[in-house]
Amino acid sequence: MIYQVLRRTDRFKAACVVAGIADLRAWVIERPDIETGVYAQCIPDYTRRRDEALRERSAVLWVDELPTTTPILIMQGTADWRLSPMHSLNMAAALLSAKHPFRLVMFEGADHSLTEVRESAQRESNEWFDRFVRDGAPLPNLEPHGL
Repeated sequence: MIYQVLRRTDRFKAACVVAGIADLRAWVIERPDIETGVYAQCIPDYTRRRDEALRERSAVLWVDELPTTTPILIMQGTADWRLSPMHSLNMAAALLSAKHPFRLVMFEGADHSLTEVRESAQRESNEWFDRFVRDGAPLPNLEPHGL
């Protein structure tokens, strides 16, 4: 949902996604039960518009529509059985390719809710929002540079 909101507005100074679904098409392949247990119940007219609905909700396909003025923090547990950590990795790769400001934090051995690392995840989130919202830090230079 965060990606969907960001797709529609540039009002946010920063965003944070925890174990976010970035590719609904891939999730159907990984977990076929999601199609009948979640998608069909939550996505309007899903059965008739399946392919279109999956594309519309797969942020990895439309990162260029996200406002580059909103840096995104992505946090993911590597032991998440509900959603493959590859969703976060693939979204990070797409954001990198689009030169969209982001940070990816993978918590080793953490579950879907980051239960084992709750304090660390909260600290990461607080620092992210403090940096860009409270302190108004400039966005990072995403062009290749350095020595």
